[in-house]
Amino acid sequence: MNRNSISQTSDDFDEYPEISQSDLNRAVKRRNFVAKQNVNLALDADIVSWLKRKAGEVDYQAFVNSTLREAMTRTV
Repeated sequence: MNRNSISQTSDDFDEYPEISQSDLNRAVKRRNFVAKQNVNLALDADIVSWLKRKAGEVDYQAFVNSTLREAMTRTV
């Protein structure tokens, strides 16, 4: 639970804090949630440099994801 929680936490580190109805009422539902999967790729240095240059101020991983998604939709 975060520091804004009004629920009591347990002194036993093996237990989760209690969740009250008040906590649930303040919960935010994420819409259009897409599960992400972490992967490790070995890419050529020039490709990584190009991707980072193209991403610019935009989140680098989001740019790579959108670039791959675009390529995926063009491939039949």
